[in-house]
Amino acid sequence: MLIYLRKNSITLLCLALVFTLACKKKTEVEVLKEKKGIQIANDAKFGAVLTDSTGKTLYFFASDVAGTTNCTGACETTWPPYYSANVSTDLNVKTTEINTIVRADGKKQSTYKGYPLYYYKDDAEIGQIKGDGVAGIWFVAKPDYSLMVANAQLTGANGKQYTKTYVEGTGKTVYFTDAAGRTLYAFSPDKNNKNTFTTDLTKNGIWPIYEAELKSLPSVITKDLVGVIDVTTIGKKQLTYKGWPLYYFAQDAVRGDNKGVSIGAAPGFWPVLTVASTVAPN
Repeated sequence: MLIYLRKNSITLLCLALVFTLACKKKTEVEVLKEKKGIQIANDAKFGAVLTDSTGKTLYFFASDVAGTTNCTGACETTWPPYYSANVSTDLNVKTTEINTIVRADGKKQSTYKGYPLYYYKDDAEIGQIKGDGVAGIWFVAKPDYSLMVANAQLTGANGKQYTKTYVEGTGKTVYFTDAAGRTLYAFSPDKNNKNTFTTDLTKNGIWPIYEAELKSLPSVITKDLVGVIDVTTIGKKQLTYKGWPLYYFAQDAVRGDNKGVSIGAAPGFWPVLTVASTVAPN
């Protein structure tokens, strides 16, 4: 009898173990299947990046700074648009920053912080990030950029269009914005790491200083070129690039506006910042 009970106990124990392992395996599969919408993955080089639910990398296009897609036709072959109707299951993703636009061809496309999202055709495997930095205007999508890159026509508050040298004319300029596509400017009389404009809160209401914690940067900008200074006149901190304190222009009402380029003694008195910007003078 004792032997019989022992055998039964062992049998039951084995069955319980098998059942537990089976349940565990099933649970892991179910969790994997539950991934929906935009996810955040950690990459050894780029840190936190946005992916689809399978782990495939997503990208931003600098020409989409205004929030509408500028990658159509043949461009879509290289950079297929991403769309998912599913709400993200990743608790680290702020769902309020995800939206959907309708492209000119009637197709839907998902956006993050207003930027339409794309795949890159050469990312053949999960986790690959081969599209970052292409042409200086395609960047891996990240949730924590402190600065972003725009590629757009400069159009001043006077309604006139300007080239990158601030003469009247058409042609896109590649320049910096915040993570939401709002244009950033320098004040040409400023000195290296010294704000000479913001003497009071009234002036800060016209040209608000750019207050941001230094986090991730597009690959065309290295962290040694970005800093933070104290603006003691208003008790705030301001981000700088190559020593230039960074400002918004209050009349830039929507993302992609760059009206500030025509303000001041001459066009470019309040210039946009670019990779080619010189270091601020001492």
